[in-house]
Amino acid sequence: MNKKMPSPKNFWKLLIGICLVFLATFCIDYSPASASDRTFLNVSLDFINEYKLPKQKFENTPVGGLSCLAYDRIDDIFYAVSDDRSEFAPARFYALKLKFSPQKEQPNLENVEVIGMDFLKDKTGNTYPNGEVDPEGIALTGDRTVLISSEGVTSNGIAPFIDEFDLVSGKWLRSLPIPPRYFRSPEKNDDARTEPKTQEPQGVKESLGFEALTVIRDSIGDPYRVFAIIENALAQDTQPDTQQPSESRFLHYLVGNIAPLIVAEHLYPVEAMTPPVNQIGVNKLVAIDRGGHFLTLERSNGTAGFNAKIWQIATGSATDTSSIKSFRVSPNVRAIRKKLVLDLSTLGIKLDNLEGMAIGPRLADGSQSLILVSDDNFSENQFTQFLLFRLSRN
Repeated sequence: MNKKMPSPKNFWKLLIGICLVFLATFCIDYSPASASDRTFLNVSLDFINEYKLPKQKFENTPVGGLSCLAYDRIDDIFYAVSDDRSEFAPARFYALKLKFSPQKEQPNLENVEVIGMDFLKDKTGNTYPNGEVDPEGIALTGDRTVLISSEGVTSNGIAPFIDEFDLVSGKWLRSLPIPPRYFRSPEKNDDARTEPKTQEPQGVKESLGFEALTVIRDSIGDPYRVFAIIENALAQDTQPDTQQPSESRFLHYLVGNIAPLIVAEHLYPVEAMTPPVNQIGVNKLVAIDRGGHFLTLERSNGTAGFNAKIWQIATGSATDTSSIKSFRVSPNVRAIRKKLVLDLSTLGIKLDNLEGMAIGPRLADGSQSLILVSDDNFSENQFTQFLLFRLSRN
């Protein structure tokens, strides 16, 4: 039996309707929520337990000021830098052995033991004198060397740096390049015959330089990538309104047998200082894949005490800011995107000055561990706090 064909007008209506049904059923949803889901990994953290390291000395040095943490999977050893500016003992880093419960039902952190220590040596081969270095970050390269970042203290003339040292002897090996805009601008014209010139402030601010540091490497012998974030905005990037997110800088290096190169730089938005917070900064950076996803630790302090938040960040769509001297004169910059993973104030425990974070070994139940450590500032009123988490990626 012959069927009557639809008229041209009805035919096009029918075709458009079929296409709309197809698009609604099969095409990608470009809503903001789904775009965010594609930007970030599905990451969660479960708090397991807390361990407080007793006050102690190791090889006649006070164990304290642990400002950063790195894990050596081959030797199953953690390394922590002390942010002692050679005041209580020469600048140094420690080797730590963490003991986890073997029971699958309760994989707690049971003990932390200090098993080694190395003094950092300067370019002359000597330990750093008091007040000439401010070590804050640590990362293992895989070459039996370690990268150490110095925060920079403008009042003491301590310049920021990211330098490589021998893991066993602490000998200085080389420096990673730091762009000139990270260094404090001169206060007056070098030409004494002229009047001092007024200059806009520039460089890392007081104790707000390089602290967060991490390394990504595929195999020994290959070049590796180094990522670093300054704790808060450079002086020339600082906004007058402190209750707006501040604009820190994220550096990406390529390091190999040739001179280290800066691959890119991005704007990292640090959470705003809203009361009761009067101090905030990014203290640690951990890579969670090779696709530009990281975890950051932002520590805050204020009248209500210490707090910290862990964020997932994605660098993929961020603008390269390598050629931008100041964000104040180049405001239209795509920042690194970030998503809150955990607000540690919800844990229900007293938090100390958390500054270190590292992905550790697999626990007895097969889950991935994440460990945080606090800097006790060598104070009897503070403590060195280790927090153990289960890190999940679904």
